[in-house]
Amino acid sequence: MASNQTLKTAHGKFIDFLKGQKRASATVIAYKKDIEQLISHLENKGKSGLGEAVTEDLKDFLTDLSAKSYTAKSVSRKINSTRTFFKFLKSEGLIKEDPAGALTHPQLSPKAPRILSAVEYRALRDAARNDIRTRAVVELLLQTGIRIGELASLEVNDFKAATSKHGGELRIAPFENRPERAVPLNLAASEAVKQYLTIRPQSKDSHLFITKTGKPLLIRNIRATIDRYFKSGGIENAKVNDLRHTFVAYHLSRGVSLVMISKIAGHKRISTTEKYLEYIERPTEEKTELGEL
Repeated sequence: MASNQTLKTAHGKFIDFLKGQKRASATVIAYKKDIEQLISHLENKGKSGLGEAVTEDLKDFLTDLSAKSYTAKSVSRKINSTRTFFKFLKSEGLIKEDPAGALTHPQLSPKAPRILSAVEYRALRDAARNDIRTRAVVELLLQTGIRIGELASLEVNDFKAATSKHGGELRIAPFENRPERAVPLNLAASEAVKQYLTIRPQSKDSHLFITKTGKPLLIRNIRATIDRYFKSGGIENAKVNDLRHTFVAYHLSRGVSLVMISKIAGHKRISTTEKYLEYIERPTEEKTELGEL
């Protein structure tokens, strides 16, 4: 084991390893920040070299996180990062003993997804009705369940409008470890996008949603806009991803098959879709105005 190597230099090798494994960029960033935080904690204890940290040091790090009001979910993620990091160090022969192997995860209470009520659903659509671009964004998120990152990445050619004979469709391009998929569009979503395209600024940029100056509409811009319309519609404690939850839960409650919804939503496992079954209600007349697939 090289005596001149430090946790920081090993951290760099670890990140390169993750990238080489083609892990999702968000995952790599999360691991990077988690391990940076761990290393900072260990350095404050005078332990910056490889093989110096012991299990008690890592447990002390987790205790410190809890004292700083980190949620059990956040602590559990950092345990995953820590265990993966030290497992990598051992596999590379950089340490002899793995101090993270004895770490255990805190008990997590599954949090119910936030699903918009029919009243909230209408309120959001009504609030955005006079903003043509935002209306198209809201309709796509509500009627297709795509992720905000997928929406931001859409290009004009990915949209196929509905006709009198055929429904519309969105092409979701492959991204990292997610394969390409086709998402059906109902009339409400299709018409909203068609209307937006009539006022979309002229631009060489191929992204579907762009700013007034022709630049791509960024995820943070989309999130801020939706948050503003949540507030305008009197919808509390909601986030953009809750529109995805609403799509999945609503269509399952209408009897659409798990397999179909899992495919449309781009879930890696059907078990992810199944978890919504315990939160859905039987459809009522109040819900019938929500878009059909």
